[in-house]
Amino acid sequence: MSEFLFVVFPYICLTSFVVGHAWRYRYDKFGWTTRSSQLYENRLLRIGSPMFHFGMLGVVGGHIIGLLVPQSWTDAVGISEHMYHVVAVTGGLLAGIVALVGMVILIYRRRTVGPVFSATTVMDKVMYAFLAAAIGLGMWNTIAGSIMTIGGEYNYREGVSVWYRSFLAFQPDANLMAAAPLGFQLHALVAFGLFAVWPFTRLVHVFSAPVGYVTRPYIVYRSRDDQLGSHRPRRGWDRVS
Repeated sequence: MSEFLFVVFPYICLTSFVVGHAWRYRYDKFGWTTRSSQLYENRLLRIGSPMFHFGMLGVVGGHIIGLLVPQSWTDAVGISEHMYHVVAVTGGLLAGIVALVGMVILIYRRRTVGPVFSATTVMDKVMYAFLAAAIGLGMWNTIAGSIMTIGGEYNYREGVSVWYRSFLAFQPDANLMAAAPLGFQLHALVAFGLFAVWPFTRLVHVFSAPVGYVTRPYIVYRSRDDQLGSHRPRRGWDRVS
């Protein structure tokens, strides 16, 4: 069972993530969008959206450091285990709380604003369910995992992180995840489930950076107000002198 959960299933999700994005970009370019609902409601969106996005940036940054940076590297630069976990708990909880509050605001907006609720799809609901579960489990593991590490019971940097790096190297060791606490196992499975459905949700906009925005030509707006300018606009039937 461990082999399926922590070897086969993650690679199925990874395949869905890669192939799904390729398929969607090839056959659904017009649907490759956030499906913005700002036109329907703006006040709650201006509060919830920045909180969610900036919170998630912190969450992703924390995962990159925690999963991809080996403990030997931080030890080599003089970062003690205690210092690392104090920063991990403080930064992880802060980022998680900001992201979670932002998502609650966005869900509340989507549920209470009629036009926004009408534009909500089934995949939107699936996406929010996976995100809420992943963030909630991640915050719990941040607290419980650090307490366990301080107590000497479990160090995720010697278990979950090693498994994740072995997974990326296509040499996964299922025993590393099988030995992890249930919270870490559930968090990993939910996260991979999110990756599996990612290409079929509005999350695809993460890979659409507006790089061309900084080099695009200016858009010139000309007023048709007769009071703003020295010449009255010419009508289509006026003769050209």
